[in-house]
Amino acid sequence: MDFKGSDTIPGPRTEDQLPHTAAAAVKIVIVGGFGVGKTTMVGSVSEIRPLTTEETMTQAGIGVDDNFGSETKTATTVAMDFGRISITEELVLYLFGTPGQERFWFLWNGLFDGALGAVVLVDTRRLEVSFDVIGRLEERGVPFVVAVNTFPDAPRYPIDELRTALDLPDEIPIVECDARRRASSRDVLMTLLRFLHALAMTKAPA
Repeated sequence: MDFKGSDTIPGPRTEDQLPHTAAAAVKIVIVGGFGVGKTTMVGSVSEIRPLTTEETMTQAGIGVDDNFGSETKTATTVAMDFGRISITEELVLYLFGTPGQERFWFLWNGLFDGALGAVVLVDTRRLEVSFDVIGRLEERGVPFVVAVNTFPDAPRYPIDELRTALDLPDEIPIVECDARRRASSRDVLMTLLRFLHALAMTKAPA
């Protein structure tokens, strides 16, 4: 999904320093297959100028990276994306977008250190690229929600069918979103925070 078509925050982005009212900062990771919109989501929702590590795609990726549905994509994340959003005056989220290609997954180890939870961004045209991503999160025990990025030409399926296709238990939230839109991406993050809160409440001593 093209970042150039994404929402932008009116006026200049805030400085990199944390707001003086911030009392807690939480690390969230945005994961998914190649070309599902991770860079776009971080860029659309970040209140600071996002850090990206996109490099021009070369002939070396032909036959290695599955670019179905993203044939016009000319750059790809090779390390991480980084952004920040203030949910309240006290709570700030640090957002880390992972590279989608499997050949860069070795970088995930550091990106997941200290992460409270994750958003799995999926493209219904290529659900299969999400299987290994979800499996890695489950192996690590990282709580996550699934966000279905609604590409204009992508088929739409009922949530129950998507849940079955992704083999997810009922408690894992699945929501639709448009990663280009700040409000939509923020809603996904709020869904994750509510899910994390519910998990914390179930684990709290009676």
